Amino acid sequence: MIGEAGPEDQPEIEALLLGRIGSAMFPMANLRAHGLKVGGFASDHDHAARFWRIGADSLVALTRGGMVMALLAKGCDLSGLRAALVGVTVTGAIGPTASIRPALTELGLCDRPTLRNDDEPGFTLDLAALRLPDLPGTALVPASRAPRPQLIDWRSAYHGEILGTPASESRIRAEADIAGYLARDSHRVLMRADRPVAFTGFNATLPEIVQIGGVYTPPELRNKGFARQAVALHLAEARERGATRAVLFAASDAAARAYRAIGFQPAEPFTMFILASPTRIAA
Repeated sequence: MIGEAGPEDQPEIEALLLGRIGSAMFPMANLRAHGLKVGGFASDHDHAARFWRIGADSLVALTRGGMVMALLAKGCDLSGLRAALVGVTVTGAIGPTASIRPALTELGLCDRPTLRNDDEPGFTLDLAALRLPDLPGTALVPASRAPRPQLIDWRSAYHGEILGTPASESRIRAEADIAGYLARDSHRVLMRADRPVAFTGFNATLPEIVQIGGVYTPPELRNKGFARQAVALHLAEARERGATRAVLFAASDAAARAYRAIGFQPAEPFTMFILASPTRIAA
């Protein structure tokens, strides 16, 4: 049975998400930040989400920005999912592959044109096992200390290269992203002398665990160890604040090698699915 969750369901939903937190950072962070409201979104932020419970051990969520998230038990019955979400507009989906792919199938979205449709390797790290590279002459600083136009250029390039965002939209989205990162102090820049060389951040944060996202090094500076240095130093900061675990999913083999080099171990794969155009779920 599928039913939309309300504020009274939040403790049980949080308990379900915490039980698989390595795969549920996005919905958990969104839930804690914005809460729940039946029939709509509890805030006007794009990350605010509605949640539908499926039995006692599964759920599907939809953000105000149109992203589907799911955490499903093995063998979960999704036969009522399309009816539950009929009329909503979807822009994509993100989450553990074993949950996202069945949800996309049930919603009839698998064959729609996409900008991105990939299953990526997931990784996890006990921060006690973090390995710090030795890269002399570098220092990690808050993103606010780097030139903002350069950060926007980097994020715009990331949108096109990693997310498949059309060139006509990438800079607008990049400007909004950077404004949010600066407001939350969620991202860092690796400096070599006075030159920014890599960008890293946490796209979801809880007191005990962080999720890395948005790591970027410009093409001319790749394969020099800058990204792994930036990620490792940022994780060391999080460890000092009390975090004990980090998770991520890698967009390329080179990224995966960099994460393994600082101690990350393989975890379940993640799916990144971005539709070419918003799609309304039909009956």
